[in-house]
Amino acid sequence: MKKNSGVVAQHRVICAALCVSLFALCGVGEAQQNKFFRIGYLSSRDLANDSSRSEAIRLALHDLGYVEGRNVAFESRYANGKSERALELASELVRGKVDVIIVAGGDLVVQAAKDATKTIPIVMTGGGPDPVRAGFVQSLARPGGNITGLTLLVIELAGKRLELLKETVPKINRVAALYDAKTPASVVEVTETLPASARPLSLIIQPWEIRAAEEIEKKLNAQTKERPDALYVSTSALLNTNQKRIATFGLKNRLPSIFGRREYVENGGLMYYGADVADSYRRVGWYVDRILRGAKPADLPVEQPSKFELVINLRTAKQIGLTVPQRVLARADKVIR
Repeated sequence: MKKNSGVVAQHRVICAALCVSLFALCGVGEAQQNKFFRIGYLSSRDLANDSSRSEAIRLALHDLGYVEGRNVAFESRYANGKSERALELASELVRGKVDVIIVAGGDLVVQAAKDATKTIPIVMTGGGPDPVRAGFVQSLARPGGNITGLTLLVIELAGKRLELLKETVPKINRVAALYDAKTPASVVEVTETLPASARPLSLIIQPWEIRAAEEIEKKLNAQTKERPDALYVSTSALLNTNQKRIATFGLKNRLPSIFGRREYVENGGLMYYGADVADSYRRVGWYVDRILRGAKPADLPVEQPSKFELVINLRTAKQIGLTVPQRVLARADKVIR
């Protein structure tokens, strides 16, 4: 009897402890709902070229319960392709006392946010180089500071893009590689990664250097004297902001083209291969949610993409007189007709 009484008493203690814990959790949840958060959004692009990315992230946050005007406000800053403005814009967000900063851009923009604050959590959307190599985090598993988020392996996939280009257009020999001379990751991609990947494919890389938006057409038109067989476009704030002009150049000159940003293909480029951006944007929302609920960036591992996609624009292929091999089309995740 005493044994049974002891068991009952023990159960009561456990139940009481569970009730206290559940009450505490409910209190935390209720307090969380009553909070109003300010989310900073720092983009390397302009508003028009960034809208698909920013809206996708907002939608992901909305699905997690963050409704603009009710429990969250967005403070957005756009560098308009001028990465040198990023530090000034990041500092504005810091002075506005945002709770977290989403950095929608590559290495220069992430560095600017890092320089602007050592305390406000920063979530990377995945542009730029390996964040460990860039010095943004200590390791992917343990970031160790106030930065975490995604790495989309943009540079690491350069060789795969070149392989797809060669498989799609086997006769190509010379590939023009457009890059931003002011963005370190873009320079590394074209001057180091691509040449190493080109040799086994018997391809010659022609680096085309761009430094400012106003020189894009002039530089591109001048370079056509050494006409390439195809066009590879690196990623940077400057180039991404002028994606329509670059895609139009490829069309006008009937150049098969491949890109590290999906938006180029939607604007008339031929092919995109890289991370599934829709899935990546959902993950950005997850990071922001975890941080606003109290998680520390130092403890949230940086994620690499788990889903990749190949997008092909058949309208563009038709315009430039190219027949895309069926074996390549069969691997495409999306075909624009």
